[in-house]
Amino acid sequence: MEMLKVTDLTVNYGVIQAVKGISFEVGEGEIVALIGANGAGKTTTLQTITGMIPSRTGTIQFNGTDITKTPAHRIVSMGLAHVPEGRRVFAQLTVLENLKMGAYTRKDKDGIEKTLEEIYKRFPRLEERKNQPAGTLSGGEQQMLAMGRALMSRPKMIVMDEPSMGLSPLYVTEIFKIIQEINDSGTTVLLVEQNAKKALAIADKAYVLETGNIVLSGKASDLMNDDSVKKAYLSE
Repeated sequence: MEMLKVTDLTVNYGVIQAVKGISFEVGEGEIVALIGANGAGKTTTLQTITGMIPSRTGTIQFNGTDITKTPAHRIVSMGLAHVPEGRRVFAQLTVLENLKMGAYTRKDKDGIEKTLEEIYKRFPRLEERKNQPAGTLSGGEQQMLAMGRALMSRPKMIVMDEPSMGLSPLYVTEIFKIIQEINDSGTTVLLVEQNAKKALAIADKAYVLETGNIVLSGKASDLMNDDSVKKAYLSE
């Protein structure tokens, strides 16, 4: 069953059409990768799905409900969380305060504490640094914090925008391992990622976005072996 269904989505920035009538689906329990060059419309697509910017035409359905015009905070409470590009942690707040911000749509105090324990188990470094300002963390630690903050809302699905950007190779490997673990624990993942090789290695299926259009789609393993994908995105 599809958890997310995007149909004929167009998004404009003024007179520029950033997304040009794309359609795609994310099945429950899947990892789906959106790959493409800078400026292809990947971030815009994610921001539109999670209610941060409006679409011009098209529909977005989440769990069978039309969320096309739903405000972002309502979308979070419906079970769809967003890990933004560039991490966007609250630098002056502590790690713990940042994590608690992720649970702002929840009212179950005991449940929030339980989720916090789970986050600390998954990201031990965040527990070690829970009283530090988030701005003092390394890039990799901030990425873990951004992921942990999104998981605090107990999402059914999480969208991640360039989680490996600017990280050392060691952290990149760790982040992708964590994404796989998040998925294995039952959370559906939509992943935008410039490291196409790593993204296709963990994804079930993938879509290739070029200048606002989906130009290729299929099983991630098939796209990994597609000559045009190899040439454009997988060459060293």
